[in-house]
Amino acid sequence: MDIRTLQDEIIRLKKEKDICILAHSYQKHEIIEVADFTGDSFMLSRKAADVDAKTVIMCGVRFMAETVKLLSPEKKVFLSARDADCPMAQQASINAVSALKKKHPGYAVVAYINTTTKLKTICDVCVTSSSAVKIVRNMPQKDIIFVPDINLGTYVKEQVPEKNIVLFNGGCPVHQRLTAFDAKRMKQLHPGALLLVHPECPKEVTDLADYTGSTSGIMKFAEESDAKEFIIGTENRIGEHLRYICPEKRFYPLSKDCVCHNMQLTTLADVYDIITSGSGEEIVLDPDTAEKASVCIDEMLRLG
Repeated sequence: MDIRTLQDEIIRLKKEKDICILAHSYQKHEIIEVADFTGDSFMLSRKAADVDAKTVIMCGVRFMAETVKLLSPEKKVFLSARDADCPMAQQASINAVSALKKKHPGYAVVAYINTTTKLKTICDVCVTSSSAVKIVRNMPQKDIIFVPDINLGTYVKEQVPEKNIVLFNGGCPVHQRLTAFDAKRMKQLHPGALLLVHPECPKEVTDLADYTGSTSGIMKFAEESDAKEFIIGTENRIGEHLRYICPEKRFYPLSKDCVCHNMQLTTLADVYDIITSGSGEEIVLDPDTAEKASVCIDEMLRLG
């Protein structure tokens, strides 16, 4: 089958079998086109919880599928590609964070959504890149440990100076590749373009940005801006998707190396195989672990 035929078959079968397909914005465009919902990870989890479908396919990485399962424990949740994981989610272990808590007694632990379900069980509140500043500002605690992304944590620390924030030395390997040299070079090549970056980028990059925000925030800014040219400082698929949405505008990748190989593991064939044969990995969470991890998710909803 060619791409269009395979897409049509997936769309037909998902309706017939009452399956909801979620696609993170970093996915290939041909997968975005068959999804029921597209966007940031936590928004997708909430969308999945609101639909009647009893089966959900998450086209993303493992922690995203786990979050879907946390919010929809009664549903069957499949991860589109078994090996699709988030390196940052594996950086902060329970032992490492427990050691930080012991070193800083009384500090509240804020976990970026890009963490494992197991780690969330010992954290006080979860945040997304779009909600982190607001939630940390709304927390009653002044003393905070922020895990695992040091770049997002640094950004939050600058925005909420009234809080005392201890940072964990972790981060996204993809965004960490972006440098001030890249930003200055692209600004020289495209002097009229606005630089839009994700807060997972190093501070030297966000300091040069015209806008810093989540994936969905970057896309919204580009769509609504009167500017006609943009340099995109996040996964390169975002520039591709924006070109479809805003064909009259131009989008340039901050770096050709800003590619998440885990996100690009999923293929249309993977989605088709799950729908037709139930292959792929079904996400199963230990009930006790899920209950404990849900506490910091609930707190995120309360504060954010």
